[in-house]
Amino acid sequence: MQTVVRGLPSVYDIEHLTRLFFPGAAILSKRQRGKDAVIAHLGKKRMLAGICLDGICNWETAPLPTKETPEYALSALVYSLLCKVTGRRPLWGMLTGVRPVRIIHDGRAKGMTEEQIEQLFCGHYDVSKEKYALAKSIADLQAPWMQAEERDYSLYIGIPFCPSRCSYCSFVSRTIEKEKKLVQPYVDCLCKELEEIKRIAQQNRLNLKTIYIGGGTPTSLSAQQLRQLMGTVRELFDLSKIEEYTVEAGRPDCTDLEKLQVLKEYGATRISINPQTLSDDVLQRIGRNHTAQDVIRCFEEARQVGHANINMDLIAGLPGDTPEGFLQTLQKVIQLEPENITVHTLTLKRASNLVIEQRQEEYGDVAQMVESCALLAEKGYNPYYLYRQKGTLQNLENTGWSKPGYEGLYNIYIMEEVHTILSAGAGGSTKMRQQKGNLIQRIFNYKYPKEYIDGFDTVLKRKEGVTEFYASHVDSQTLG
Repeated sequence: MQTVVRGLPSVYDIEHLTRLFFPGAAILSKRQRGKDAVIAHLGKKRMLAGICLDGICNWETAPLPTKETPEYALSALVYSLLCKVTGRRPLWGMLTGVRPVRIIHDGRAKGMTEEQIEQLFCGHYDVSKEKYALAKSIADLQAPWMQAEERDYSLYIGIPFCPSRCSYCSFVSRTIEKEKKLVQPYVDCLCKELEEIKRIAQQNRLNLKTIYIGGGTPTSLSAQQLRQLMGTVRELFDLSKIEEYTVEAGRPDCTDLEKLQVLKEYGATRISINPQTLSDDVLQRIGRNHTAQDVIRCFEEARQVGHANINMDLIAGLPGDTPEGFLQTLQKVIQLEPENITVHTLTLKRASNLVIEQRQEEYGDVAQMVESCALLAEKGYNPYYLYRQKGTLQNLENTGWSKPGYEGLYNIYIMEEVHTILSAGAGGSTKMRQQKGNLIQRIFNYKYPKEYIDGFDTVLKRKEGVTEFYASHVDSQTLG
């Protein structure tokens, strides 16, 4: 499928709308005759949407809008025609953004009524009642954490190493055995970057709320390297004053009893043990070098050493999985009684080893798998954060569920862009937020471990942008 857009300054919305119905559709400047195409044209007096599929062309035209923006009006015309021709209506309607819950928060902040917000979701964007209800319940639960102070921040620490690369993975991560010589220099640099972040945070009078060590797989580090890193964190930051300290211990093939004890000893208050599935066959298909029983062993050892807040990640739509198989995994995980269960829908990206063109044919009924998560509500879990990604099977969502009082606060803060996130490590993206003007700026670290190590002086120099941001956009307002 090709997508041809004329008359708009940006093709972004039409491009991603088309991909809701035809994954992998390519944007072209000119239509190739005889091939399937979606056509969107904004003229001087009218707009046109067309779909040519299997030799049959359907067209719709409309006058230029008087109330809506031309971008929205043309997108809505294309969307309506796509629904009509394909016979499909996506559960999230026209929404292609990552943060649907944020629309509710922003609407409330602007003084919109609940009825107006619902009309925006279900009328303007054509979101299903079911998905709107999910987003609203999450927004209601998140409300107490949405009012951050201007100088609040969270700290993210990235470990871009894993014991093996999963077939669906698109993160910046390297196999620990192949990159072994880089690991210690990387940890050394990371500790130095944390020292610089501490200095900058003090200089700008910032208040640390949460810490998150993610990856990759942080427990792919040795126990001694974990002690070095977490010991540095403990020395630099007052852990008694933070709300949450999460460490991903996601892979049982590199997380043993000693490492779980290190995490507990050095202050982690929340950990993640991520099976993705409890089917040995599916685990093998996605390149995991462990069994379902290894996951259960890891979970039991975590409880043994005193971890009282554990998250477990699952993925709906993995190759070879079925709705029945996913439900069995979900039931087994619920029996373990973790405090958090996060359910992701499989997302296929170019950086992964799975091929996007195969996604609709190869990955079963993922919507039925996601629907089975209603069982979580029956067992006392509440949905507390949600985000979406481009390239996700059937345009579905990723949802975090928790027992009351165990919501993952870092997840809320980063996904709803509540406050600044200072990021350390390869691939890190520092995101600075000014509350009053709702302004966001970013500073990026080098993407890969070797780049990060070799360019470490530049990494530290870029961090000066944090002070520049607060001087320009926060202190100036305070003084004014």
